[in-house]
This record gives sequence, C-alpha cells and structure tokens, in this order.
Amino acid sequence: MDGLVSLAPVLAPLFGMLGALGGAWLVYRQGKKNSEATAVKNLTDGFTSLLEQQRASTQQTLERMTTLEAKYETLERSVEELREEQRKWRRWKAAAVEYIHDLQDVIRAALNRPAPAPPDEIASDITGPDWS
Repeated sequence: MDGLVSLAPVLAPLFGMLGALGGAWLVYRQGKKNSEATAVKNLTDGFTSLLEQQRASTQQTLERMTTLEAKYETLERSVEELREEQRKWRRWKAAAVEYIHDLQDVIRAALNRPAPAPPDEIASDITGPDWS
C-alpha cells in the first residue's frame, strides 16, 4: 500500500489526464454523431427538395403538353373546316362557270349573235372556245 501512496503524485496526474482525454473523446464522438446526423438531414432535405422540384417541373410539362395538344387539335379542326370551305367554293365556282357557259350558249342560240364579253373580273375564269 505504501508503494501506491508513494506513486500517488505520478498516478493522480496520469489518471486526470486519462479522464480529460476520455472526456474529450466523448465530446468529439458526440459532436461527430451530431454533425453526421445534421449532414444526413441536410442531404435528405436536399434530395426531397430536388424531387419536389422535379415533380413540379414534370407536372408543368404535362400541363403544357396537354394545352399544346388541345390547341393542335383545335387548329387541325380549323384547317379541315377551311379546306372543306375551300372545296365548297371551288365546286360553287365550277358550277357558276358552267352555268355562265350554258347562258352564253342560250344567248347565242336565241339571238343569233355572239354573247357579250364577260367583265374583266371574271374573264379569266370564263376562258373557253371563241364565243363569237
């Protein structure tokens, strides 16, 4: 026992130093755990934010695509309506020109003279044989 008491001046600072190192190690370990937990939380929050942004972007893209498809279908219908109207006007014009030719034949037969010259506005449409 006397040996231990004689070593007390050496062992006391040694154990004190070991206690301080142990305490420092525990503080370091706790800080490391906290910083890792914070890093994981920040990483998780970052990925969550990116996923939400991606979902919002995808949703916005889908909405735009839906709007564009609806506009395209409307334009497609409008173009088809215009084409049908154009076909109708062409049929009307062809019928009108044929009717004018028939009228010219009737006038020529009834009056035994040539039909009057057509107005300049429609002369190019009523091209045909010499009506004189």
